[in-house]
Amino acid sequence: MTKRKLVYVVDDDPSMLRGVRRLLREHGYDSVLFASADAFRKHDDFDDGVCVIIDIDLSDESGIEIRHRMTDAGISLPVIFITGRDNHATRMAALASGCIAYLTKPFKANSLMEPIQRASAGLA
Repeated sequence: MTKRKLVYVVDDDPSMLRGVRRLLREHGYDSVLFASADAFRKHDDFDDGVCVIIDIDLSDESGIEIRHRMTDAGISLPVIFITGRDNHATRMAALASGCIAYLTKPFKANSLMEPIQRASAGLA
């Protein structure tokens, strides 16, 4: 049975959501987009997911906090963090949360697709 190639994306920047959705589609992935942490929090079906891409700097909550809530809820999907405000403390907190990738905006398409493909293959 083929597993659905579904990626969840949480970012409050509409142009980033559109760009990531387009990139995922080009590589054969479906996506579910969330424009806020609150919208993502209300979602409860993660069975078909490959991974979650989360912006660290959301207007309503830190992406790292979202990751901790996922862990507390038993959601074990791999997480890829993206951020436009890289700093050492944020990077260390993101890595400590167990993410499979930490990318700074702007990033190259393969920088995002490589960890997604690893997660899709069960290697993350």
